[in-house]
Amino acid sequence: MAKREDLPAPAQGLVLTHFLTVRDVHVSSRFYADILGGEVVLAENPGIVKVANSWIIMNPGGGPTPDKPEVVLTAPEPGDPVSSFLNVRVADLAAFYERATAKGAHFLTEPLDRKAELRCYLRDPDGYLVEVGQATGLLRGVFADRPPADGGRPQA
Repeated sequence: MAKREDLPAPAQGLVLTHFLTVRDVHVSSRFYADILGGEVVLAENPGIVKVANSWIIMNPGGGPTPDKPEVVLTAPEPGDPVSSFLNVRVADLAAFYERATAKGAHFLTEPLDRKAELRCYLRDPDGYLVEVGQATGLLRGVFADRPPADGGRPQA
C-alpha cells in the first residue's frame, strides 16, 4: 500500500497532476520512472508515477462514464496534432539529455538554445510530446523571439 505522501491526495488545498490515456500502463509507467526518475507508486487502475514534486496518472482509454457522459479517451495516433504537452524543467539539460539518451530516450533534436532557455523534445511510448528545458537567458531577462505575426504557418 502506498503512503499518503506518495499519492496525489493532499491533506489540505490541492495538487496538480497530469493524466495520460495510454495503451499500456506498465510500459508508460516504466518510461516515466526510468527517463524522468520517477517512482511507480501505484501499478494500475490507475497507474501513478510520482515525479519530483508532481504525479503522472495513467489509464487505458475508454468510452463515456457517468461523470463524463460524452467523453471518449484515446491515446494519440501518429500524426495527430498536438494541443498539449508535458513541460519538464531541469537544472542541467546537458546532463539530463545524456542520462536519458543512455536509457534509450529518443529526442526529436539535441538541446537547442532558444535565448530564454535551452530545450528539446521527446515522445513517450504513446507518442505524447514531452518538452525538457533549462532556464538560461530567462533568468537574466532575455526572452525568446516572438513568433511571426502569421504564426509561422506556410503561406498558400
